[in-house]
Amino acid sequence: MFGERLRIARTRAGLSLRDLETKIDNLVSAQAIGKYERGEMMPSSKVLIALSDALGVSERYLVGQSDIRLEGVEFRKKKIANKREEAQVETAALDCLERYLEVEQHLQVASLEWNKPREGPQPVSSMADAELAAVKLREHWNLGADSISVPGLAEFLEEQGIKIIALDLPVHFSGLTCWVRRRDSEPIPVVVINSLHTGERQRFTLSHELGHMFMEVQPEIADEERAADRFAGAFLMPAETVRAAIGNHRTNISLGELFALKALFGVSVQAIAYRLKDLAITSAGLHRELYKTFARAGWLKPPYPEPCALPKEEPLRFRRLCFRALAEDTISESKAAELLGMSVRDLNRAMDQPPQDAA
Repeated sequence: MFGERLRIARTRAGLSLRDLETKIDNLVSAQAIGKYERGEMMPSSKVLIALSDALGVSERYLVGQSDIRLEGVEFRKKKIANKREEAQVETAALDCLERYLEVEQHLQVASLEWNKPREGPQPVSSMADAELAAVKLREHWNLGADSISVPGLAEFLEEQGIKIIALDLPVHFSGLTCWVRRRDSEPIPVVVINSLHTGERQRFTLSHELGHMFMEVQPEIADEERAADRFAGAFLMPAETVRAAIGNHRTNISLGELFALKALFGVSVQAIAYRLKDLAITSAGLHRELYKTFARAGWLKPPYPEPCALPKEEPLRFRRLCFRALAEDTISESKAAELLGMSVRDLNRAMDQPPQDAA
């Protein structure tokens, strides 16, 4: 298991055996690393630390014994800068998912069943089809025409059987979709979001990745990412609700009104502007003028410092399960702290006190 994980992390980082030897300052030879990967040798603790640092993965990941694996990893808009960053993101996600499934196993709690429509992925050959796919999914989940509470989307999706993982990621990276599979079991859908992003960006990322899960984009659509954006806009901002709030046609709209809509729908003013254009509520000319305003304000470039940032989405099911397992003496304090990635002292504080920002 260690050898295979080392080989995967090295390959994903785009390093040869000799490259890795150099990155660990020749602590061991390339031949020795090859033997680690083939299972012929095990590294010392000093070498293990050096390997994890060089590959940008945790020691826990390298020595993990879980039989789970990630499948169908899709990076949103391919904005990962290099293979090393890809390796860091994938292995960090796998580490979190291993801990998630481990606490479920301790509690003998099954992962929630993926609540997908029976007809499966919707074939999408136009932007109108992407819109319809979002409508159908909202209908299946009985969402009606209401906006989804802010925050609350991550928790809602977890209730539908999608595991949501929030990680500290590079600012240019929004999220990814993948599936986690344990041997002889059905795959579980996963969405990873950037914990450093604002709530409005996280909500759009969650909905965009949901579009990738629920749509089967046909060759007629050249830009699959644009289709997923259209799905996300329709999922978060149902057409009838938008029209009821703003009207069927507008020749002008103020920033004040856009920010009021931001509070209503829980999305950025940039996403609202796109939605109004997609629904032909605003003209292409007005859309361009709005974007010029956003650009002058500096809202269109990382870290996208748009005013009135919304509360971040917090997937809390894993944390709740860890607290439950500890309270029921299913796991020890040290084990709970390990699973949650915190010290025992911080764990005790989290168990006994309300959050710092609680009212």
